[in-house]
Amino acid sequence: MAAINNFQRILIAIDDSPYSEKAAQYGFHLARLMDAHVALLNVMDPPSSTYSGDPLLGQQPLVMPEIIDMQEETSKSVLERYGSIWDSDKELVTFSKVGNPRVEILATANEWNADLIILGTHGRTGFDHFISGSVAEGVARRSICPVLIVPNKTDQ
Repeated sequence: MAAINNFQRILIAIDDSPYSEKAAQYGFHLARLMDAHVALLNVMDPPSSTYSGDPLLGQQPLVMPEIIDMQEETSKSVLERYGSIWDSDKELVTFSKVGNPRVEILATANEWNADLIILGTHGRTGFDHFISGSVAEGVARRSICPVLIVPNKTDQ
């Protein structure tokens, strides 16, 4: 594990949300201050099955390969958008994974030897938190490296 003032490999987990934008800004700023390498990770949920369109509306059903292609394009777009913000001479590494976000974030951090994981939180509470759980909480509980969770709250 890196010394507190010497993170060299920062993994920033992102999705297509304002929560991730704030986390990426923190991560990029910290990486510039510490002259660290950065990796961006976008995790896509696995498609459950075919999506059936409504024939009355003229919609055709989408099959698994089409859904996967759409997810890959979206992930690529998200990674490119955030990657364009990175203004350092250090190479930006990107990962696009399919699976459970908590599991994939932890696996990628281990695979890439991250010193620090940064991710945003949706700030869900109550029943919504009970049903969906918290990716950030799960990552923080199981990670072997420090985790910086960037809250989305704007008011005090």
